[in-house]
Amino acid sequence: MSSDHHAHNPGFISKYVFSLDHKVIGVQYTVTSLIFLFFGFSLMMIMRWQLAYPGEAIPLVGGWLGKYLVDNNGVLLPEGYNSLGAMHGTIMVFLGVVPLAVGGFGNYVMPLQIGAPDMAFPKLNMASYWVYFAGGVTMLSSFFVPGGAANSGWTAYPPLSNIANTVGTYPFWNGQTIWLLAMVLLITSSLLGSVNFIVTIMHLRVKGLTMFRLPFFVWAQFVTSFLLLLAFPPLEAAGVLQLMDRVFDTSFFMPSGLVVSGVVQEYSGGGSPLLWQHLFWFLAHPEVYVLILPAIGIVGEIIANNTRRPLWGYKTLVYSVIFLGFMSFVVWAHHMFLTGMGTAMSTFFQTTTMIISIPSVVILTALLLSLWQASIRFTVPMLFALSFLPMFAIGGLTGLPLGLSASDIQLHDTYYVIGHFHYVVAPGTIMALLGGVYFWYPKVTGRKMSTLLGHLHFWPSFVFMNTVFFPMFMVGLAGVSRRLWDQTEYVQGIDVQGWVRMSSWGAWGLGLAQLPFIINFFFSAFAGKKVDANPWKATTLEWAAPSPPPHGNFAEVPVAYRGPYEYSVPNAKEDFHPQHIPDSQVV
Repeated sequence: MSSDHHAHNPGFISKYVFSLDHKVIGVQYTVTSLIFLFFGFSLMMIMRWQLAYPGEAIPLVGGWLGKYLVDNNGVLLPEGYNSLGAMHGTIMVFLGVVPLAVGGFGNYVMPLQIGAPDMAFPKLNMASYWVYFAGGVTMLSSFFVPGGAANSGWTAYPPLSNIANTVGTYPFWNGQTIWLLAMVLLITSSLLGSVNFIVTIMHLRVKGLTMFRLPFFVWAQFVTSFLLLLAFPPLEAAGVLQLMDRVFDTSFFMPSGLVVSGVVQEYSGGGSPLLWQHLFWFLAHPEVYVLILPAIGIVGEIIANNTRRPLWGYKTLVYSVIFLGFMSFVVWAHHMFLTGMGTAMSTFFQTTTMIISIPSVVILTALLLSLWQASIRFTVPMLFALSFLPMFAIGGLTGLPLGLSASDIQLHDTYYVIGHFHYVVAPGTIMALLGGVYFWYPKVTGRKMSTLLGHLHFWPSFVFMNTVFFPMFMVGLAGVSRRLWDQTEYVQGIDVQGWVRMSSWGAWGLGLAQLPFIINFFFSAFAGKKVDANPWKATTLEWAAPSPPPHGNFAEVPVAYRGPYEYSVPNAKEDFHPQHIPDSQVV
């Protein structure tokens, strides 16, 4: 395993821009995705103003948003609200959380944890980042084209998405078409990355590192890579077909006799809007686990380190994530109970949805049992990891009524769905990812982030996350539909407007709570406390490398002598046994 597979003394461009080093690419993914997350979050804060104070001018930024989003008085337009909603969902999922969880943490940490000098295919790795970056820039450019950004929801359901933003503009030069082009790029990036991850984990593990000695985080990335590889191609195909519908007047998703504004559409006929839903959700439900699994892996690493004991039921956890990944491919139509698929198919997908909750409960139980009677170190990463557990549990429990076809009739497309999904992805997954940033930051920079600023970041974020999303359950149970520009126009929305304003104030408070993190993230890179190679006294192989790791990662290729979480071994000199240290040196 030579580390001479690419140049040792590259120039600035080769080293930091078009780098082949997995660590630089991981940092590129991390910083880029954090910027996209902040931008996508900003769109949501603008939307929350319209929801809390419908018809009132947006303060501070209202005059800067352009004619496709706001009117002359700075009031958000209905079609502008739809654009912000579609782009918020798209950016947060496809440009933010997935690239951070897989591209950022996966690229940087996973090769180190298996003792590899780099990814199996460094040039493919570089290409995956730049295709992702091109997809992100393409997506954001849609804000500046005639008609504005895509406004058909982040799910882009036809026939609406096929005919949206086309009046008076050239088919290639409008927001919805650009959205599709960007999605094709983003999906291609994920496919390149997933192939690289699978080959790297299978072939570049160091001597002694059998599959059941892999850290739990590596297993999570391994299963995630298979989900990306198998689930994304159907959506990429669907995106190309919808592009053809929009640009070349085909009818893959256009039903016969479609009437728009009283006019029969001559080019429509023979297509099925439901075909898009099947192709989209066949990706989008495994996609939920693409978001969750890396976060669970991060939480497992942090909990093991800060309880100073092995993860409870390590093999059970591994089998659970494998089963979770498999089952994620046979639950997609629980998003489609209201499409008239019939009671037999509804019952099948209802049953598989209940089954997929079992491995999730097993994982959560194992992580909770890892805390039982432990001597917990309440570090900043541990606070974020601990907050993940109840938030993920709330997200999972509130999803059960949505998985039952009878109760879903009432709850479908209401704010209850928004609350459920966001409890999994925002208070859950994003809190875990932030914990991962604090945990591995010393490995990347050789410096620790400020503990004081970490607390100033965590506690307000934890409170405001719940302030944003918990009221959505109340609003949804009242029957208020999602994607309403002004819900007070409906009787059921008036009585719960107080909960809506509470959500909005929580969102703005959550935005302010990220300022300590932004300051901490950049300031600590230059002025943070310097640390040694293993400041957390951890056991996995990435801590055997210097901080930050040099080209090739390790001075000597490590050997794995034991499992990943040998903490608090009886009669040992230290309370941790690193994987790479022979028994003769630790007992």
